[in-house]
Amino acid sequence: MQTNFSLGQLADPQNYASEKILRACVHCGFCTATCPTYVLLGDELDSPRGRIYLIKEMLEADAPATAEVVKHVDRCLSCLSCMTTCPSGVNYMHLVDHAREHIEDTYKRPLADRMLRAMLARVLTDPAKFRLAAVAGWLAKPFAPVLRALGLTRLAAMVRLTPGHLLAPPGDRTGKVHPAIGPRLGRVALLSGCINPVLAPSTNEAAIRMLNRNGVEVVVAKGEACCGSLVHHMGREAQALAQARNNIDAWTAEIAGEGLDAILVTVSGCGTTVKDYGFMLRTDQAYAAKAQRVSALAKDVTEYLAALGLASSRAPVPLTVAYHAACSLQHGQRVVREPKDLLSKFGFVVKDVPEGHLCCGSAGTYNILQPELAERLRDRKVANIERLAPDVIAAGNIGCITQIGGGTAIPMVHTVELLDWANGGPVPAPLAEIAAAKREEAAVGKGGVAAAARPEPVLQT
Repeated sequence: MQTNFSLGQLADPQNYASEKILRACVHCGFCTATCPTYVLLGDELDSPRGRIYLIKEMLEADAPATAEVVKHVDRCLSCLSCMTTCPSGVNYMHLVDHAREHIEDTYKRPLADRMLRAMLARVLTDPAKFRLAAVAGWLAKPFAPVLRALGLTRLAAMVRLTPGHLLAPPGDRTGKVHPAIGPRLGRVALLSGCINPVLAPSTNEAAIRMLNRNGVEVVVAKGEACCGSLVHHMGREAQALAQARNNIDAWTAEIAGEGLDAILVTVSGCGTTVKDYGFMLRTDQAYAAKAQRVSALAKDVTEYLAALGLASSRAPVPLTVAYHAACSLQHGQRVVREPKDLLSKFGFVVKDVPEGHLCCGSAGTYNILQPELAERLRDRKVANIERLAPDVIAAGNIGCITQIGGGTAIPMVHTVELLDWANGGPVPAPLAEIAAAKREEAAVGKGGVAAAARPEPVLQT
């Protein structure tokens, strides 16, 4: 794609990076076939190619964002399916991130929109504030249909996404060391994060148990907090970079101390951002090298477990698992085979979800800010999953688990919880009933004799 930036504009590092991305685009349109919003809406401006044109014109003109540009950029999920499809290697992620920052700096949103975004940026990144908000949402949950009927769709979406049970208060998570059982074979840091420990503390607990059981010491670094992903994708770059620097400092202290083999993340949306710290802070002389080092150490928990060479085993009970590949994992981090291979290795029958490249509609704050589109994507995803008739759905991202779980009765858990269970850990709470039923089926066969031996696990793709 031909560009028309001035030399003065290209002196800005953001413009310089975006200009290189724009030049890589060859207008081929392969991205349109895999873009969720284009699939739903059929509007060229709601495809990656269309947004690239809008962003190019906005940046070249060095002008404030217009309402038209904002509408179409806001509709982008940052699922990055387009990057997996693109034959030219266009880094759409960095381009749309730059566009969002420009929008945040130059466009004045309506007051209600500004207030909602400011609230999300403040509440979702702080576990204590988020729990208080979740309690309020739990109390308001019965009124979600009323809110929607009144046209308060975003507020209704927030209430609807609130768990139907009270959440345990976040404990003192950071500054903890969980020693390996037996000889120490490795040492890793685990991102505690912000939403995950409130909504699903069982995920990191399962990861720690499994790692410890297999000789890996786990540290939750003192002072680490939100990774910055949520606000980064809202264009609030100053806040995102401050949160990134905070975590880099926390992990750098551990690297300088007893050392780290890896920095593990159980929320794939966070993992994509942590792996991008090196780019985000490339112009910060004080942090550029440290950020690159942290990004190089960052891994999804399934990436690390797959490299440990764990022995195969049988699942505690025979279960068919529909594996939902979170966009941030399959497209953002290009981690595709490891979760499925591990689940199969540990005795589960694994099925790929049809249209697995399409987003479920979670996408950070997207299911709140764009509730109608998010709901359509969720319903499409759920329909594809339910066609498989699985016993359980597994995913590697809390946003996907919350989004999809709100649209189906099939239990849904994090991949690492299934792996931990198969490796000697406790049964995940959502699976307690189905596990008991499966055990009863396996224990009683024809005439009351023991059931036949289980078939070997098969990975179905």
